[in-house]
Amino acid sequence: MADGNTPVETDVNTGVNTGGVAQDQLRSVVERIERLEEEKAAIANDIKEVYAEAKANGFDTKTLRQVVRLRKQDKAERQEQEAVLELYMHALGMV
Repeated sequence: MADGNTPVETDVNTGVNTGGVAQDQLRSVVERIERLEEEKAAIANDIKEVYAEAKANGFDTKTLRQVVRLRKQDKAERQEQEAVLELYMHALGMV
């Protein structure tokens, strides 16, 4: 490795230094990222379809998204956020 981080490789066909980048390793990393991006897009589409199904069944998708977001939080974090929201609403005369 030339700088301690980048694998150095010389093209075996031309004998030319490939700019300090191991081409096969780079290609492999890029292809893995591309595959994962495709999977991510497919999953995002699946999620979109589930929300559309929920909407067709009469559920409010905005509220569902909020419930999903809240379920990702731990209880203490969620309680703190709810307390701050209630404080702000009181301060604005919304409660």
